[in-house]
Amino acid sequence: MSRSIFITSKDQERLEKLIQLEEEFATDSKAPLEELKDELKRAVVTEPQNIPHDVITMRSQVLLKDLSCGEEMIYTLVYPDEANILEGKISVLAPIGMAILGYREKDRVDWKIPEGVAQLKVEKILFQPEASGNFDL
Repeated sequence: MSRSIFITSKDQERLEKLIQLEEEFATDSKAPLEELKDELKRAVVTEPQNIPHDVITMRSQVLLKDLSCGEEMIYTLVYPDEANILEGKISVLAPIGMAILGYREKDRVDWKIPEGVAQLKVEKILFQPEASGNFDL
C-alpha cells in the first residue's frame, strides 16, 4: 500500500479541474491523468494555512538528490501550461512531478523511469507558497 501524501484543499480543487479539462480536451494518453487521480485519492487534504512547511505543494521549489549517483537537482512543481524544463519548472503531470507531489523534506521518493525506478531524496524545500503566506498562488 502506498503511503499518504499531503496536499492543500486549494491544490486539490485546481488539480481536479485540471484532470477534468484534460480528460475532456486532451488528445494525448490519459495515463498520467489516471496516475494523478490515484495520487489525489491517497492524499491527506488540509487547508493551505495548515499545511506543514516541509511539504511539496504546487509551485514549491525543491532540492532533490538522486540516491544512485548523488546528483542534486532543483525543480519547481507547476501546472502543465507553466512547465519549462530549461527554467527547472516541471509539470505535475510529468512522472517526476507526480512522484514528488505531497512529499516532505527527508522523504525518499520512488520515481518511475524507463530503466526501472530511481530513488530520490527530498533534501530541502527551497520555497513553498503557503510557508511564505501566499495561500492562492
